[in-house]
Amino acid sequence: MRTIVVTGGAGFIGSHVVRLLVNKYPNYRIINYDKLTYAGNLENLKDVENAPNYRFVKGDICDAQLLEKLFEEENVNAVIHLAAESHVDRSITNPMEFIQTNIVGTVTLLNVAKSKWADNFEDKLFYHVSTDEVYGSLGETGYFYETTSYDPRSPYSASKASSDHLVMAYHHTFGLPVIISNCSNNYGPNQFPEKLIPLVINNIKKGKPLPVYGKGENVRDWLYVVDHARAIDMIFHNGKIGQTYNIGGHNEWKNIDLIKVLCRVMDKKMGNPEGSAEKLITYVKDRAGHDLRYAIDATKIKDELGWLPSLQFEEGIEKTVDWYLANNEWLENIVSGEYERYYSAQYEKR
Repeated sequence: MRTIVVTGGAGFIGSHVVRLLVNKYPNYRIINYDKLTYAGNLENLKDVENAPNYRFVKGDICDAQLLEKLFEEENVNAVIHLAAESHVDRSITNPMEFIQTNIVGTVTLLNVAKSKWADNFEDKLFYHVSTDEVYGSLGETGYFYETTSYDPRSPYSASKASSDHLVMAYHHTFGLPVIISNCSNNYGPNQFPEKLIPLVINNIKKGKPLPVYGKGENVRDWLYVVDHARAIDMIFHNGKIGQTYNIGGHNEWKNIDLIKVLCRVMDKKMGNPEGSAEKLITYVKDRAGHDLRYAIDATKIKDELGWLPSLQFEEGIEKTVDWYLANNEWLENIVSGEYERYYSAQYEKR
């Protein structure tokens, strides 16, 4: 039986990965290991929290003692490592928090896995989930490939680049079986509303300004989170040890164009006159070190594993907006902080 620890499993991407694994593999033991920082929300997993093959453990990835105990009592044989500080603006304000979690935490987890699996690496896997931001910034043309040199530009991306290098170093130095994937910007249900798409949706609902950095010309490749979870599943089961896989959505959008699409969709869904939401757009000073463009070439995962995104962006945006409009209580609980009281109560029950 596979016993998989998913770190950061209460977060945005992590919760979708946990849900997929719990539902698709009833013979697997899925352990959601999450510190429950501001972005961790057990409400994201209410539909599987009582599943017989699911367990939640509140814990810090820097806590080697707790991780060692968990590996021993659950006979853990695989890790899908998603736990990370991930917001670029926060990394500019407080870089040390990102160094601690993304670098020290990853090394702590690597050391525990190496120690507990030392006698036999067979059928073990340390799968590290990372970001395309480690590659730096592109001009108007070109793509990020798995062979692209790292060139991080923010404290966040530098901390993730460091963790990527450490994961691969443990493979080459100690023989630890690892895989890395680097994904583009995710969007979809359950995303913490400090991120662009849910922030815009929520601000339009409330008639608040829609902040746009600079002229809004920065370009991102957008990946629907459920498609990302599908890709992680494929890579976990069929990827090659020691390899990196880029996961992209094949959906490049300038920030300003993306926001205008959201404005049109929201006006339609809310029954507002066309153009109402666009009046809320407010241009603000550009972010320090703001990368111009990210774009992923996902040929490798398509050719080797047969993965392609299932949704085009317009369809994904419609589904995303519909979800946020239908789950106003979830969104309000996040904004108010009520979700923190919910997960604290849930943790106390266990």
